[in-house]
Amino acid sequence: MRKLIYGISVSLDGYINDRDGNIDWTDPDEELHQFHNDRYRDIDIALHGRRLYELMADFWPHVPEDEGPIMREFGELWTSKSKYVFSRTLTEVEWNSTLISENAVDVVRKLKSEGDGVMEVGGANLAASLIPHDLIDEYQLFVAPIILGGGTPMFPSLDKRIPLRLVETRNFNTVLMQRYVVGDQ
Repeated sequence: MRKLIYGISVSLDGYINDRDGNIDWTDPDEELHQFHNDRYRDIDIALHGRRLYELMADFWPHVPEDEGPIMREFGELWTSKSKYVFSRTLTEVEWNSTLISENAVDVVRKLKSEGDGVMEVGGANLAASLIPHDLIDEYQLFVAPIILGGGTPMFPSLDKRIPLRLVETRNFNTVLMQRYVVGDQ
């Protein structure tokens, strides 16, 4: 069965963007960007909601030459990666993407059961639809030293607890990475 990871940059107070939707505080330095490139290389399928897909598709296929090799490499990785884009408003997607307008929970269950490997969900809203159904196997938080005081929360309100086990921490110059697997053992 495929493993599903929810990996995202998050403020110390738990938001993935500020009240205006800005994520400018998440810009990684070279060390962190290379780490993201390396981990993204191991992902077989990327799951995006509409907003994240539009943000990514607006920049990564067209990385300017002066951005440097690490950013250009991520652009190549992102455009070649198999992606499922969940949206009821988009009519087409590009860059090795498949548009899904069906129920995300059902589609992700099916994708998980169809093989091995790793999938990653990007975007808090799409992840919020999957978390209550126990579809996330691992959480990778890149905690930035900033308090935003509001914005889009990383986690939805839940009717139950989800026990996690901390399996890795790593200090970067700009964030603290925390990796948790689901389960209390």
